[in-house]
Parts: sequence; C-alpha cells; structure tokens
Amino acid sequence: MSPNAWTRLDLLARSLFPFALALGLIMAGMVPWPVPGLSPIVPSLGLIAVYFWVIHRPDLMPVWAIFLLGLAQDLLGGGVLGVSSAVFLAVYAIVATQRRVVAGGSIFFVWTIFLPVAFGAFLLTWLLHCLMAWTLLDPQPAVFQYLTTAAVYPCCAWLFGQAQRAVLH
Repeated sequence: MSPNAWTRLDLLARSLFPFALALGLIMAGMVPWPVPGLSPIVPSLGLIAVYFWVIHRPDLMPVWAIFLLGLAQDLLGGGVLGVSSAVFLAVYAIVATQRRVVAGGSIFFVWTIFLPVAFGAFLLTWLLHCLMAWTLLDPQPAVFQYLTTAAVYPCCAWLFGQAQRAVLH
C-alpha cells in the first residue's frame, strides 16, 4: 500500500474509534457475571459513551452511529428493539444543543449535567418499556441502574479522556 493509503486507513480507524469503543463497552456490559441480581443494575456504558463523545467529539459520534449503538444494545440485551436507539438519540438531541456550554467545564461540571440527562434517559426507557408492556413495571431496577451509571461516569469519562488524548490527537 502507498503511504497515502496508510494515511487514509489511519484516519478512518481514528474516526471510528469512539464508535468502536462504545460498541465494545456495550458488549462488555452484556457479559453475564456469576453474581445474582447484578444484570438489572449494570451501568449503561453505552449511554455514558454517547454522552461523552457527543460533548467532546461530536464529529466522531454522528447520528447514524448513535442509532446503531442503541440497536446493538437492544439486540444484545434482549430489549425491545428501538428503545435504546430512541433514548440515545434523545440524549444526543439534548446534549448537542448544550454542547458549547458543557464542553468547556470541568469533569465535575460535566458529571453534574450528566446526572439529570441520565435520569431523563432512564425515565424515558422505563416509560417506553411500560408502554410496550402495556402495564406499570417496577421502576426499582431502572433506579438502581441509574445510580450505578451515575457512579461510574467519572471513571469512564477519565478513561475516555485518556483514550482521546492517546488515539485522537
């Protein structure tokens, strides 16, 4: 291959990095652990990835990628097809409008903004599942999953920031 082809391949790999990382985290979140009762409260790593990359590198997390991540989460997790895509796209719509304000803030500020966004995402997910089941579902698993997602966000954001500096700059 010519050097120009290697350069294009490198640029392609770098541009797909956030999507591939998010997809890998979604798959990692689906790994069954031998811990009873863990699966309903596993943090939504896909939601964290979408939020982080839409703030910090929206050019590398386009709408089609967010849709595919949601679809992958539903397919791998056995959820209602389209719910995660709808929720991720709603998060994208909200975060993209406030990106300039949030992007310049400290990790604490970005996390503080993440908390209500994630709460809204879990509330919307729960409501959509209730609507699809045509019954009122127990909100407790969604609440605990929200809490674990909120708790691990700072660690994930730090790791994403390190990955961004290492791979994308």
